[in-house]
Amino acid sequence: MGKTVDIHKAAGVLLKDRKFLITRTRGKEFFIAPGGRLEAGESVTDALIRELKEELSIDTKAEDFEVLGTFYAPAAGAEDKYLQSDVFIVKHWAGEIIPAAEVEEVKWIDSNMPEGLVLGSIFLHDVLPALKERNLID
Repeated sequence: MGKTVDIHKAAGVLLKDRKFLITRTRGKEFFIAPGGRLEAGESVTDALIRELKEELSIDTKAEDFEVLGTFYAPAAGAEDKYLQSDVFIVKHWAGEIIPAAEVEEVKWIDSNMPEGLVLGSIFLHDVLPALKERNLID
C-alpha cells in the first residue's frame, strides 16, 4: 500500500433482487455503502454491526458478514485523507431498513447506475466491479 491510512471504515453491502443498497449522508452529494469509522478499540465487525443499527435500524451479527475485500482510496469529500475500507457482504439482517442518524437517502442499484448518481470511488472502482464479477448484481 505505501500510504498512511487516515480513516479506517467498515462498510456493508446489502443485496436484494440482484441490486445493492447505497446511502447518502445529509449534506453530501455522493452515495456509499452503509457503514462508518471504527471507534477506539472496536473491531471492523463490531463497527459494522453498530453502524448498520445506527444508519439503517437493522440488526446484524458478525456471522452474517462475508468478507468482500479491503480497499484503499482518497476519502470521498476529503481527498487529502487516505481511506481504508473493509467491505463485507451482509448475508442476513433482521428488521426493516429505515434510514436514520445522518443517512438522508437510500437507493438500490445495480451496475447500470442512474445518470447523475455520484458513487464514492471505492464503491465505483472496486466494490461494484467485484459484485458484478461474482454475479451478485445485474
